[in-house]
Amino acid sequence: MHTDLPYAADAEVSLSYDELEVLRRQFQREEEQGHVTTQTKFNYAWGLVKSPQREQQVRGVHLLQEIYRAEPSRRRECLYYLALGHYKMGNYEDAKKFNELLMEKEPANLQAQSLAALIDNGVAKEGYIGMAIAGGAAAIGTLLIAGLIRRAARRPE
Repeated sequence: MHTDLPYAADAEVSLSYDELEVLRRQFQREEEQGHVTTQTKFNYAWGLVKSPQREQQVRGVHLLQEIYRAEPSRRRECLYYLALGHYKMGNYEDAKKFNELLMEKEPANLQAQSLAALIDNGVAKEGYIGMAIAGGAAAIGTLLIAGLIRRAARRPE
């Protein structure tokens, strides 16, 4: 996934294992102490969403959704990464929803504009793949029907 959109770099760049491990350890340490700060949770979620591994992206989106619900003052910063996480997981409808919420609040946000273009490209690509699959299925169906008709025509009555 390569883009010429400079503000959508988060869609391509992930943290190193060591960088993510620092965030995970901080999160775990606070969790064991019985209170994870919103900033620690956000930092860990941010790192997880940027990961190329789907299970980490899912975990990151889950943590961001918790912050979004619990901390109204942090919603704006969560919106972009929720949109990004859903985009990276191929959940284009959810990605679009979160990104549009952000763009309503900040129409000039270049990150959100760039991400909107990536989401639109993903939707279009998914549509082309869907059309190709449907076209292939229709072609196979046509061949099967033609074969059945030929076989029926060859049978003596």
